[in-house]
Amino acid sequence: MPVDVLLGLQWGDEGKGKIVDVLTPEYSVVARFQGGPNAGHTLEFEGRKHVLHTIPSGIFREGIVNIVGNGVVIDPVTLQKEMSALVSRNVDVNKGLDISRKAHIIIPTHRMLDAASEAQKGKEKIGSTLRGIGPTYMDKTGRNGLRVGDLEARDFRERYEKLRNKHLELLKQMESPADPREDEVAFFDAVNEMRKLNFVDSEHLVNRQIQEKKKILAEGAQGSLLDIDFGSYPFVTSSNTITASACTGLGVAPRHIGRVYGIFKAYCTRVGSGPFPTELENETGEAIRKAGNEFGATTGRPRRCGWLDLPALKYAIMINGVTDLIMTKPDVLSGFETIRVCTHYHTEGNVIDFMPFDMVHRSIEPVYEDIPGWHQALTGVISESEFPKAFSDYIAYVERATAVPISIVSVGPDRKQTIRRTGKIMQAV
Repeated sequence: MPVDVLLGLQWGDEGKGKIVDVLTPEYSVVARFQGGPNAGHTLEFEGRKHVLHTIPSGIFREGIVNIVGNGVVIDPVTLQKEMSALVSRNVDVNKGLDISRKAHIIIPTHRMLDAASEAQKGKEKIGSTLRGIGPTYMDKTGRNGLRVGDLEARDFRERYEKLRNKHLELLKQMESPADPREDEVAFFDAVNEMRKLNFVDSEHLVNRQIQEKKKILAEGAQGSLLDIDFGSYPFVTSSNTITASACTGLGVAPRHIGRVYGIFKAYCTRVGSGPFPTELENETGEAIRKAGNEFGATTGRPRRCGWLDLPALKYAIMINGVTDLIMTKPDVLSGFETIRVCTHYHTEGNVIDFMPFDMVHRSIEPVYEDIPGWHQALTGVISESEFPKAFSDYIAYVERATAVPISIVSVGPDRKQTIRRTGKIMQAV
């Protein structure tokens, strides 16, 4: 069976966690393939809200194998808190979770380096979540990192101290002296708890599942426009967030990739610094933020809000090979008389329909097309027949513009507020 991939097509926060939870019953395995605790995948069901940072979003479903792949970086302290929250909700984490031995570990001084680096950037800061993600990936590519498999080594403490001491020298050079001793107490307590989990050679496990014809869903984190290579560099995350990363982050050959689910909001949001052509720094943007409760699940920071950006969306579809689009949060747009969609960019005297290489440094003005809005609330809708015509027209407009079908529409945070589309037929999940 092929490995299907689910990922975000914007700057993150598209609603990946909820959709993974909805799709999981169709799969045997859910596997995270990149990112770290800077992710915040929110799920809501049975009147309760759940936020996952490292553990795959299939953990709430019985009988599902959940794998944290080699492309992920793990903070043992964050993972311990996440596990404790799940146990308090009667989720058997030990039974349903496998962690790759090749995944890298975030240690306390990684977070200190992250904070020091961001502080040095001043006004040019990238908006890091300060979780130590970037420095951990730097150690990975610099061949200095600690991996989950190292926790099984007798000399793990010595390996840890070697890396920590290197970090302390760097911090001293950055004129940011730090003392990690207090943080180390919580770190090693969490490490001891983490050792009780099931460590695996995940590439073998995943490929064995493929050979056994098991259905696998690869879960991405962050968004395509934050990809280290293809995003709005340098205002990006520290990993590859696109479909190709599912191959390197899980050890899957490209020929095994099947459907690619690309999730996008009916509008756009972004957390942190960086270019955002359709950003609305006005009452409309504030209205979207309030209606959509647009505050980061990980950081709590208010998200920047703007209209849908088609050049950016089509770019993300192209580099990911998206086969199915999933639209989230159109309910937030209910009540707007007119909805605007960016179709092109006006920049340096030219009109273009693609994201330029140097968009960080050039002035970009969005070219909009106005579309009639709808007043009817969508949160209680369970079938296409209940959709306002203007909303159905909005869906059709995006499908024509992208040449990709919208197969799922989410009209609220609960897993029940999800509608599948099969051609022109829609049904409640």
